[in-house]
Amino acid sequence: MKFFVYVLQSRIKKYIYVGLTNSLTRRVGQHQDGKGRTTAAYRPFDLIHVEEFEERSQARKRERYLKSGVGKEWIKTHGSVSARLPAGRQV
Repeated sequence: MKFFVYVLQSRIKKYIYVGLTNSLTRRVGQHQDGKGRTTAAYRPFDLIHVEEFEERSQARKRERYLKSGVGKEWIKTHGSVSARLPAGRQV
């Protein structure tokens, strides 16, 4: 099973969300549909960064880093649609 750490940026407000999932398409769709209590008020979103991991523990460590102050700064300088996904894989 693959795990994804992803970063969403609100199109209407200054808001960045970092999350972890094993189904990127499903989870981003839930955010876009307003099904997440934390993110509903900030939609619609752009997916600005994705990283793929083999183990959940690795993904969780990266998610926690990106949620930190230093991680948020990293996102501001490196955030764009810079997805590290397998060749041919669509988000």
